[in-house]
Amino acid sequence: MAGHSHWANIAHKKGRIDAKKGKLFGKLSRAIIVAARNGGGDPDMNLTLRYAIDKAKKNSMPKDNIERAVQKGCGESDGEDYQELTYEGYGPGGVAIMCDALTENRNRTAGEVRKTFEVYGGNLGSTGCVSYLFERKGQFIVSTDHIDEDSLFELAVEAGAEDVRLNGDAFEILTPVDAFQSVSDALAAKEIETQSADLARIPTTSVDLDESDARRVLKLMDALEDNDDVQNVTANFNIADEIMESVMAEA
Repeated sequence: MAGHSHWANIAHKKGRIDAKKGKLFGKLSRAIIVAARNGGGDPDMNLTLRYAIDKAKKNSMPKDNIERAVQKGCGESDGEDYQELTYEGYGPGGVAIMCDALTENRNRTAGEVRKTFEVYGGNLGSTGCVSYLFERKGQFIVSTDHIDEDSLFELAVEAGAEDVRLNGDAFEILTPVDAFQSVSDALAAKEIETQSADLARIPTTSVDLDESDARRVLKLMDALEDNDDVQNVTANFNIADEIMESVMAEA
């Protein structure tokens, strides 16, 4: 299973969805607040807000919660001056890892992220140390149960996607950033459900992991995502299907 799946496919398989930990709605609200505060409360005029709201809806966030988050973002600051930060580092096996965070206390978050890297056999690096290994793209994960590959390829490419590929038991659709919404709309029009839909960092090269490093990297990814301030985590690892099956059997 390739790191191209942006951890989302693995998280879905492992059942490690933040909602079960009582964290997801808080993270989604924070993203909506920041998007509205930076670009206004109209999702038709603020694409970042539209993406944040769409993600919230996909994760069953109640409409009232979404509206409150937008209103909070458009209102007066209540002391929560969130900063958008990106942390870069290395995990076991030399895997490159990037974390996007929204925090009101950068010193606290930096310390927590640094400690997490160290505890799980990695190390936090300096700005730019691994970002050159990733490209920003739209990414959708679609179960193979919903559509066949040829039909999905035709639909997605016609809407602006640049690639559709099979990754385990799901299809991965990659798009230029400016085609993300048109592909999203095309999938919605055909009522094709996605496991995830994000503007993601896609690795340009990957690191193959043995079973030992695979276990350690996945534990590190889990621990980073468990941080309330961390919004997204991505890495450039590749785990062979037989190794993933063994790892997940013990999860």
